[in-house]
Amino acid sequence: MKILVFTEKPFAPAAVKAIANAINAAGSEMKLVEGGTREDFIEAIADADALIVRSDKVDAPLLDHAKNLKVIVRAGAGYDNIDLDAASARKICVMNTPGQNSNAVAELVFGMIIMMCRNQYNGKSGSELKGKSLGIYAYGQVGRNVARIAKGFGMKLTALDKFVSDAVMEADGVTPLHDVKQLFSENDFVSLHIPATAETRNSIGYDLVMLMPKNGVLINTARKEVIDEAGLIKALGERPDLRYVSDIKPDNSEEFEQKFAARVFFTPKKMGAQTAEANFNAGVAAAEQSLAYLKDGWNKYQVNKF
Repeated sequence: MKILVFTEKPFAPAAVKAIANAINAAGSEMKLVEGGTREDFIEAIADADALIVRSDKVDAPLLDHAKNLKVIVRAGAGYDNIDLDAASARKICVMNTPGQNSNAVAELVFGMIIMMCRNQYNGKSGSELKGKSLGIYAYGQVGRNVARIAKGFGMKLTALDKFVSDAVMEADGVTPLHDVKQLFSENDFVSLHIPATAETRNSIGYDLVMLMPKNGVLINTARKEVIDEAGLIKALGERPDLRYVSDIKPDNSEEFEQKFAARVFFTPKKMGAQTAEANFNAGVAAAEQSLAYLKDGWNKYQVNKF
């Protein structure tokens, strides 16, 4: 069996070595393509039985060239870079690796929060997190790690997730909410962890952000598509106390930065999972899941249907 590892953003060398060891130990062959072109991708996927990617786009035209492909594993939680319908039509299983990047993303949330609370370290007096309220929008693996870290800062926690029971949140010391307006109006900080779906795209904009208390901070380590950028720009313009930080650079990042330089911050590229530990964990998990599917059809984390 041939497993293709195709990544624009390369795995760490230690991760590549561990992935190769796992694949070779199973008697399969690894083909590694880092930073390749679309043409390289088309050529490499032609005889692959499995594909491991990070944020690389996997669409229908590409899959037309993948005659042997049986499984795609996204090394990470989000999988909107993969055309699930196209994969399902070709009977290709698509899986993600939930939880492997969660702590890395959660730690970045607090790195950005603290930076904004300390005025991007400009020497002026800032504010502390102790006693402040944090609303977590989606209480999956990342949201739960955010809650765990927030407790160490002595923050008050609420969360909203219609797919997670109140009992699970309460067991973690988090107050469950069931109204998104309440999440925004009652919290000094709101951290977004929702996926980009038909329901959530452009859902975070003017009306919700304007509900936030004075000096509110919105943190986005989810997807840029969930933000209504025009609405957020309008809110920031009318509320000079509000701030926005994200590890997904907006489409209108120049406008945000020109108008609100001291109140916004964006990482140059999506960096939530950019740690050596997360890189290693997600890569090895992707390799193991690919091998398990090829061997006996193991598909615990399958995200498509056919």
